[in-house]
Amino acid sequence: MPTTLHGSGPVHYRKEGAGPGLVMVHGTGGDAVSNYAHLVPGLADVRTVITPDYAGSGLTADPGGDLTLDLLAGQVAAAFEEPSDLVGFSLGAAVAAKVAAERPELVRRLVLIAGWTHLADSRLELGLRTWARLAATDPESFAAYGPLMAFGPEFVSAAGADTLMVGEPPKGTLRQIELDLRVDLRELLPKITAPTLVVGSTRDYLIPVEHARALHAALPGSEYAELDSGHVVLHERPAEITALIRDFIGVRDLIGSGTS
Repeated sequence: MPTTLHGSGPVHYRKEGAGPGLVMVHGTGGDAVSNYAHLVPGLADVRTVITPDYAGSGLTADPGGDLTLDLLAGQVAAAFEEPSDLVGFSLGAAVAAKVAAERPELVRRLVLIAGWTHLADSRLELGLRTWARLAATDPESFAAYGPLMAFGPEFVSAAGADTLMVGEPPKGTLRQIELDLRVDLRELLPKITAPTLVVGSTRDYLIPVEHARALHAALPGSEYAELDSGHVVLHERPAEITALIRDFIGVRDLIGSGTS
């Protein structure tokens, strides 16, 4: 697995495919494999797909100290090999927005999935604080709460409790949830110049879809799409989310220039 150096230490990432770069940033409690391994084959024919693990996830260690968007964005930016398209999911959407706002020379096009601008309402705050409290005190309840908040009812029923509750989350999950509670993109969003697609999920119980709509509204000129899914649309609607990404950063580019 390749690594790149950042001031916080080595950042591990996966790389597959050929063509211009596509960097994909995972969400809280996820990593490059759990969030994106099943999507990469559907994108690697048109892009060199790079999926970094940021601090506390996958093989990238948590360096301690304050866990901030600055740190995670710096780690993700270090994984770029050239100006690239950039996709971020959940906390990864906040990280991707930070990279796009502060390193515009790196980002060609931007896709923000299941994101939010700031802790705008009590529903969002209660959901995240409960998730954090269970992560800190009650592993069994945490394992159950995650699927209930992450997926739509039909997906949970079809997958089954035993499947969805298997496995330990990355060690950095609690600190990442605590960062979720501090996310505030309002001053960063006006700095984003890359063409942007915002994607919301209509049955998102963790980050209600109204937050994706507000993110879109805060980015004049951005495009917007909604899918009938829970929060983890990457797994509930993999074909649909892959098609949206391909259309926005892949197929149009190829048609438009014949080379990108």
